[in-house]
Amino acid sequence: MAAFDLARLITAAADTIAAHWEELTALDQAIGDGDHGLNMKRGFEAVRADAGAFAAKPLPEALKAIGTKLVMTVGGASGPLFGTLFLALGKEISGEPDRPKLTAAFGKAIEAVAARGKSQVGQKTMLDVLYPVHDALANGKTGSEIADIADAAAEATVPMKATRGRASFLGDRSIGHMDAGGRSVALLVRTVAETVEGQA
Repeated sequence: MAAFDLARLITAAADTIAAHWEELTALDQAIGDGDHGLNMKRGFEAVRADAGAFAAKPLPEALKAIGTKLVMTVGGASGPLFGTLFLALGKEISGEPDRPKLTAAFGKAIEAVAARGKSQVGQKTMLDVLYPVHDALANGKTGSEIADIADAAAEATVPMKATRGRASFLGDRSIGHMDAGGRSVALLVRTVAETVEGQA
């Protein structure tokens, strides 16, 4: 994998969330608490504010610090889940990971999210995007292909019935709406793919 500028990646991710927070809020208003977009925006702005400090750390420590910041600032149900993803990734990853090591670490991080949320694939959560992204990474897909797979996976949450999280209280009424967490994952995956490939 090409080395990348972590500060630039953080900035790009924060820009993406800032550009889409109203969309994420609208998705969450349909089947959730309606606070996902604003919470994610607040969390990633906090990460952006410390981008230089994070980028100065070794990658594993940077990821753990980002995860901690997200847990503290995102709030709601998403803070612990997105925070866990980064915390676990930092714990599992080596200093300068190649693709197989990154894939393995990402898989472990997804398992940590599933355990934290007590959820699994098919329950209309961010896992329904994370797992296909992991599979694409494992199968050697390019960044742009992985981004497209993430978008398709988020879209595939629309016909699902939510059985975990706030949306599960709606039962069949959760059908027909995209999961906001899944959409956030897809947005971030595309941002990472485009930013890293742009720096290659």
